[in-house]
Amino acid sequence: MDHDTFNMGIRKYLKVVGVTSQREIERAVSEAIEAGKLKGNETLQARVVLTIEGIGLEHEIKGEIALE
Repeated sequence: MDHDTFNMGIRKYLKVVGVTSQREIERAVSEAIEAGKLKGNETLQARVVLTIEGIGLEHEIKGEIALE
């Protein structure tokens, strides 16, 4: 295994995950505010599950996203 190639692959994947996730969260929150489902001052509970089937990895990350 080439560790440099491996690390670059991980970083590239996580960059896509981060950018895409942020975009989707922003869109969903904006739509929820427009629809009256959120006021805009809430703290949202978030959860991400990372799964890599080829190695049997399943890792859960929980957190909060404050809107105000």
